[in-house]
Amino acid sequence: MPDQLLLAIQIANGYGPQPGSWRMPGVDPRSYTDMDVFARYAQAAERGKIQLVFLADTPALENDISRAVPNHSIDPLVVLTTMARATQRIGLVATASTTLNEPYTIARQFKALDVASHGRAGWNAVPTSLPAAAANYGIALPPRAQKYQRVHEVVQVVQALWGSWERDAWVLDAERRQFADTDKIRPVGLQGEHVAARGPLPIPPSEQGQPVVFQAGGGGNGLEVAARYADGVYANPFSIAEGRAHRDALRAAAVAVGRDPDEVKLFAGFMPSIAGSRREALDRRRRLDEVVDLDQRVGYLGSMLGLRLEPAQLDEPLTADQLAAARPSPGDPRAPHALQVAREGWTLRDVLAHGVIDYHPVVPGTAEDVADHMQAWFEAGACDGFSLAIDVYADGIDAFVDQVVPILQRRGLFHLDYEGPTLRENLGVPDQYGLDPRLTA
Repeated sequence: MPDQLLLAIQIANGYGPQPGSWRMPGVDPRSYTDMDVFARYAQAAERGKIQLVFLADTPALENDISRAVPNHSIDPLVVLTTMARATQRIGLVATASTTLNEPYTIARQFKALDVASHGRAGWNAVPTSLPAAAANYGIALPPRAQKYQRVHEVVQVVQALWGSWERDAWVLDAERRQFADTDKIRPVGLQGEHVAARGPLPIPPSEQGQPVVFQAGGGGNGLEVAARYADGVYANPFSIAEGRAHRDALRAAAVAVGRDPDEVKLFAGFMPSIAGSRREALDRRRRLDEVVDLDQRVGYLGSMLGLRLEPAQLDEPLTADQLAAARPSPGDPRAPHALQVAREGWTLRDVLAHGVIDYHPVVPGTAEDVADHMQAWFEAGACDGFSLAIDVYADGIDAFVDQVVPILQRRGLFHLDYEGPTLRENLGVPDQYGLDPRLTA
């Protein structure tokens, strides 16, 4: 295990990951398009020495925005460029689909961000699974196996393009009138079954050489991509045991392709809601739930527990007979935790406010409660760090930075300052320029 954990912070739409985040006190409803707001979030995260900001992206309007917020930012690279100008150390990572984008476009945009930020960029390389996103690009989604064949080709072409300038090709010798040594800038000339690129890029290396590659896909195909190319992996385990199994499988897969397993860092998704007490945190999350269909969620909770639950019971706890009959669904990894919370005697509304059906583990409570959860997972080997989906950015980022980070630092679990100016240094991952020679030998 590493000595200290790593932190990424997810910043999506200007508000928070919960549908009702735009309605919370102190939130500017126009934050969706206000770049100054995104800059302030990044500055707050940097004040807490968080290693990187991560912007997921699916280029489609996925949900009903009549009452809820969009899932993603208006454009991740525009937002990250804004953040780059407002910060000095924090990493800047975004998703760009390998299904929908050509490798030259990805290579050019992310390396431009990398040089503009002085070596702080990262690319989350994942295929697209949403048909609506594919339709926006005028294509149909290919079969899964084909999508992942294309992932391998795209990543390799992108990395080759990133290395198309040798490190000392940018001469800038005004006296000799030489801007660059063109003998050290070469086309890559790669042709695969799905993509191709001639190159070179018009961009010299950054202070870290080239962007760091991340991955967030699941299953065996995603694991293979992560093992071969990624230095950071976003994962969604719901228990320590699940996290440990994922991390162990990832490290074994990295060894199998000739990499050092310590190069690949697993970030477990985590949704903290910080308040002065657990009751206050639950009340905060109950307000966030005001725009969602709680009747539907009660039914879903029932299916997780093997019970038939009705909305009329929303403000009551499970009865003794229901608790005796409850059986967590073996097909839902969140179900055991949901039953554990229900057994504490909370009403169904409060059980749901605990986030038992959210897409990451949720801890509603004090800063100590949040830090305890993180320490338990990290010390058990369930992750190398966390990808934080904080409930409401406007005050939640500051609460995490000002209350949780000092606890983690006092416990020796989190660094006191950035290790260097580049993302590679701050993640502790090795230098790479162009393709990894261990994978091309």
